[in-house]
Amino acid sequence: MYTIGEMSEGKSAIRHPISCIVLAGGEGKRLGTDKAFLKIGSRVLIEGIVEEMARIGDEVIIVTNSPEKYDYLETRLVGDIYPGTGVLGGIYSGLRAAQSDYGLVVACDMPFLNLKLLRYMILLSPGYDVVIPRIGELTEPLHAIYSKRCLQSIERLLATGSLKIIDFFPEVRVRYVEEQEIKLFDSQCLSFFNINTPADLERARSLAGER
Repeated sequence: MYTIGEMSEGKSAIRHPISCIVLAGGEGKRLGTDKAFLKIGSRVLIEGIVEEMARIGDEVIIVTNSPEKYDYLETRLVGDIYPGTGVLGGIYSGLRAAQSDYGLVVACDMPFLNLKLLRYMILLSPGYDVVIPRIGELTEPLHAIYSKRCLQSIERLLATGSLKIIDFFPEVRVRYVEEQEIKLFDSQCLSFFNINTPADLERARSLAGER
């Protein structure tokens, strides 16, 4: 077990008994291209995210209904069990396929994931079913950890057509990672930055150049 201080010293080879789940369902309609294959800095987004996730967990799973796009990455590819159910369905499909009891879920369009923050969240997860960042009243469900104990509650929501992720939280044990904790690792909270518009893409490339 590592302390916050030890993680801050850059123990980049630490791996954990957790499955890393990358949701790659976004079509990037506002950008006119598939977000996963945007180039930010020197790396294609999906390639960089898979590489980072491989440094953290036992396995990396990509949830996608277009597996032919990702074959070259040589990682596990999983399709939606309940197509058309958005992010909640993607979380369910990835978690259902995971070999580990916990799944770390991130989106395919997050270029500034912070491994120290993610490892801190992993260390918090024993005893909880969800570990999720929260800034004010806003939670980050696409940068969160879910245990397999969530599957039954998620499936019940999907069966009713309810796709709001936090609706199942009252049924499970949730650990919120508050802003003051997040900023110990990520002072600008860039971990949660994702790319939806041309302006987002321009800012991401500018930030990547600065970093």
